Amino acid sequence: MTLWPMLLMLVLLAASVPVALSLLAPSLLYFYLGADLPIDIFAQKMVSSTDSFPLLALPFFVLAGCIMNAAGITRRLLALADAFVGHFVGGLAQVSVILATMMGGLTASATADAAMLAKMLGPSMIERGYPRGFAAAVVACSSTIVAMIPPGIGLIVYAFMANVSVGELFIAGIVPGFLIAAGIMITIYLIARKRGFKAVRTKMVSLPELGRSFLDAVWALTVPVFIVVGLRYGIFTPTEAGAICVLYAIFVGTVCYKELRFSHIPEIIRDAVAAICIVMLIICAATTFGYYMVWESVPTQIANTLTTVTKDPLLLLLLINVFLLIVGMFIEGTAAIILLTPILVPVTTALGIDPVHFGVIMVLNLTIGGVSPPVGTLSFTASSVLRIPSTETFRESLPIVLAMILVLALVTLMPQASLFLPTLLMH
Repeated sequence: MTLWPMLLMLVLLAASVPVALSLLAPSLLYFYLGADLPIDIFAQKMVSSTDSFPLLALPFFVLAGCIMNAAGITRRLLALADAFVGHFVGGLAQVSVILATMMGGLTASATADAAMLAKMLGPSMIERGYPRGFAAAVVACSSTIVAMIPPGIGLIVYAFMANVSVGELFIAGIVPGFLIAAGIMITIYLIARKRGFKAVRTKMVSLPELGRSFLDAVWALTVPVFIVVGLRYGIFTPTEAGAICVLYAIFVGTVCYKELRFSHIPEIIRDAVAAICIVMLIICAATTFGYYMVWESVPTQIANTLTTVTKDPLLLLLLINVFLLIVGMFIEGTAAIILLTPILVPVTTALGIDPVHFGVIMVLNLTIGGVSPPVGTLSFTASSVLRIPSTETFRESLPIVLAMILVLALVTLMPQASLFLPTLLMH
């Protein structure tokens, strides 16, 4: 078994080389120097990885999110979130959590959500006396919720790599997503009380005002419901849901809110293409690297090692959780899903662990890694937008990350937390 490509990949990642290049360089060298294979296979594997109908859901949902952001939907969701929790202790920080939960069906990307929340709420939190590091930590941790609410990019990629139902994964992520939101809000409340952070307002808004905010944002709130209902009743496939979501976003922006303009098209296309290309390049690079691992029987060796350590499903899941938390600290979540799914899913499935349940655990695990040092892409995104040292963000994130790990443990120990809704709605 040849391991030097894996070691080279780790060295490149440690040297802060972009993930795609860290995967492509060892793969190309392996095909060129180390493998008794035609070099043409390298290019063939890169191209063939994109030849997937289910994977079309990814660019469609990203495009829909960009359209909705340009249509004034985010502003309406912010007003609704403020109406719900603005009177809580630490109200602005709580608004960040609620807004991230509602935006899960719009952005599909935790990184995009972190940047958006930092721009929208970060300066206001700092103006109201929140420490800069705490404001960035709240934004970064809140954005992890997006990964679990349909249509999270991590769920789509895992479904593609593990050959499981995207619809079931979408529905399975809903309850864990709300649990993460509740865990973060409770932690923020405790921190806010201890530090004396103020609420945005002294009392809850009146019911008529809350109703107006809700009605103003109702079209945006229907997006996740629209996706789940359509998948449940077989109206469309997950891939078709992405395309229909684009049309729905255009309808909402032009007919319902009347804010989507022809002049927005260049910016929408630019943002969507930039986001999609990054993910697709990583997928192409990871496919070639995965082919090397399969050719050298690396997944089989790792699977055999794990099963020799324990055959108890629960203990194995706990070991994998620790492993994934560590991996998530160093490798961006989507790239890690692409790399590790072909290795870990056969092992867990052989021990009777539901692949949908494991998918939720894996995506949640690696997303938590996005706010953890040293690589923590979500924390770096929030820190760069608010122009503060990432070390401050990491330090302030610690109690919130601990709360999220407790939720992760709960989801791991109680499979029905993720499987209840798919069982009820899809079977």
